[in-house]
Amino acid sequence: MTTDRLRRPLVVCCAAATMLEAAPAHAAEGLNLLPEPAVLVALLVLFALLVPVLNAVLFKPILRVLDEREQRIDGARRRAEELTRQAERTLQQYETSVREARTSAEADRKQTLERAQRQQATVVADERGKAEQTLERTRSEVGSALAGARAELQSQARELAREVAARVLGRAL
Repeated sequence: MTTDRLRRPLVVCCAAATMLEAAPAHAAEGLNLLPEPAVLVALLVLFALLVPVLNAVLFKPILRVLDEREQRIDGARRRAEELTRQAERTLQQYETSVREARTSAEADRKQTLERAQRQQATVVADERGKAEQTLERTRSEVGSALAGARAELQSQARELAREVAARVLGRAL
């Protein structure tokens, strides 16, 4: 890649020097495509002298800067790829953590709900038992009160029947 960068400027310089030094062509005199031998030798000597100077002063520093720039770009690209991989790993870890947290929270919620349902069932059963005991007690109290009321009503009914019979008959029984 570096040799291609070096060849292009050299070719451009050679072409420019040749074009600048070429003698004008006259159609009437005939077409002369080669410069005079003295000019050609001078151009070759000038080219031979300028190539190492331009190479040292211009081309090598430019190529070095371009190579450094390319290395920095490659380094930045590698760093960006590494950061992308790290971000993907971090995102996967985050998603895994969120999934685990959701699963754990759901399990905790189910356990809490089951525990609350068991407690509710226990409380309902206890209260139902207490209510049944209270109902039984109340029934027995009502039953004994009813029996007492019947006995009292029977005795009162006998007395009333005697009084009614005595009044109807007009005499005491």
